[in-house]
Amino acid sequence: MSILDLAVQNLASPMVLFFALGVAAALIRSDLAVPEAAAKLLALYLMLAIGFKGGAEVSKSGLDSAMALTIGAGILLSFLIPLAGYFFIRMSTRLGAIDAAAVAAHYGSISIVTFVAATEVVKGLGLAYEGYLIAVAAVMETPAIVAALLLARRAQPKGQAGESMGALLREVATNGSIVILVGAFFIGWITGERGMSMISPFIVDPFRGILCLFLLDMGLVAGRGLRQGARELSPPLIAFGIYFPLVSASLAAALAVPLGLSVGGAALFITLAASASYIAVPAAMRLALPEANPAIYLTLSLGVTFPFNLSLGIPLYAAVAQRIAG
Repeated sequence: MSILDLAVQNLASPMVLFFALGVAAALIRSDLAVPEAAAKLLALYLMLAIGFKGGAEVSKSGLDSAMALTIGAGILLSFLIPLAGYFFIRMSTRLGAIDAAAVAAHYGSISIVTFVAATEVVKGLGLAYEGYLIAVAAVMETPAIVAALLLARRAQPKGQAGESMGALLREVATNGSIVILVGAFFIGWITGERGMSMISPFIVDPFRGILCLFLLDMGLVAGRGLRQGARELSPPLIAFGIYFPLVSASLAAALAVPLGLSVGGAALFITLAASASYIAVPAAMRLALPEANPAIYLTLSLGVTFPFNLSLGIPLYAAVAQRIAG
């Protein structure tokens, strides 16, 4: 299947169309809304389901060196990508050092919802993938934040370093999305196929429908962000939100073959590197870099990069994976 065919198929999927509906509703100022409590419940469900299924897959396949190497590669990418992102931003835009570091942190970390959407595309193509990639996703949150803080603190006057590194790392480690994702992964790992068979009607059959509802809400949030924060985004910065995921994807693609990942696994690994966080990292930036502008980093990651990846990026990463690992 060609990249164009994959892109058309993905654009016509219910998940992408519900996201587009949310964006359109926000832009026309519709009163359509998903209650905040319901949105949190949807997110909780997705984290639980993807974490549990990943753990169950690892239980079935067992631990090996490939898993350890892939986790190590994920940590390395998560630390290096913000450094590259910071360089590109400072060279191509007028953004200050603190805002540039905050943006870079988002691009070194991952979007678990982008990962979930990519798993649906991979399954639709009939491709298997390594279950331990959910563990890779979990470890790719923190290194990006650490790298961005190191960059920001180089630019801050002494005595204005903000939240201590230890306090920040504790905050990230106890973030609700990380706790449920990692916790569900270990529960799935411990209970294995027996546990999967017990709760399969809850986490398998309803999954895509709930993902559509969640992406409708994400579309509403992204649309509001674009409406309110677009004035903060210069054309070079918007361009960064589109081309830099391709840079990150290229770095991951270069590692996917030596790591021995399957075609589906390579597609998901590339997607993880190309995605941008809009849940855990914004919370960390509010603590560590309160002077950074959320209208820039959140609108860029959620309003520009997330739609790009959801519509065009994921099919491109899947096509690249088929080419290099097929």
